[in-house]
Amino acid sequence: MHTFVAGGKTVTVLPASVPDAPVVYLNTFGDEGQNVFGVLASGGCPPLSLVAISGLDWNRDMAPWDCPAVFKNAGAFSGGADEHLRLLVRDILPVAETKLQGTPRWRGIAGYSLAGLFALYALYGTDVFSRAASVSGSLWFPGFREYVFSHEPKRRPDRVYFSVGDRESRTKNPVLQTVQENTEAICGYYREMGICTTFRLNPGGHHERPAQRTAAGIQWLSIG
Repeated sequence: MHTFVAGGKTVTVLPASVPDAPVVYLNTFGDEGQNVFGVLASGGCPPLSLVAISGLDWNRDMAPWDCPAVFKNAGAFSGGADEHLRLLVRDILPVAETKLQGTPRWRGIAGYSLAGLFALYALYGTDVFSRAASVSGSLWFPGFREYVFSHEPKRRPDRVYFSVGDRESRTKNPVLQTVQENTEAICGYYREMGICTTFRLNPGGHHERPAQRTAAGIQWLSIG
């Protein structure tokens, strides 16, 4: 394991035990990268490296554009995703990959909640990722579904994973109620584009078993 700091973010590199293994970049709310890596290892995932980024300003770094608060007693979103993506591609990625054996066969990006929104948004801002996992992604984010339907990714991804908890849309919050509908609609749109994708409906609400759900998404990316 290797750790370094870039742009005020803490980056933890968990390398694969074999050379030229794929690498997945995972933005995290806390410091759960090692937990996810452990679940992957115990679940029989093919060898891959994981680069976990923590210390994020969650409502800024993961938000594609400004948006008023949608949660009670929570702050507004200030769209800093483009800036964070530049940091990720220009500063974090080159240093992280010096810690790996060989050259990654492919690069993926994954995230949970708002980081799942960012993982999908990243496909529209850079061509360095060929696979993405939006795990319980915040695809309720106002305007994001319309953005996907009206923009082209920088490169057509090889595989994209979507999931949501089966109780996540059962809320009185009218914005959050759209999460499953939007996720399924975007997944279907990608499938119509000929992109290999899947949608998983997990049991439970948004906060149940995030490490296991994230690992399941990453493991699906590693197939094929």
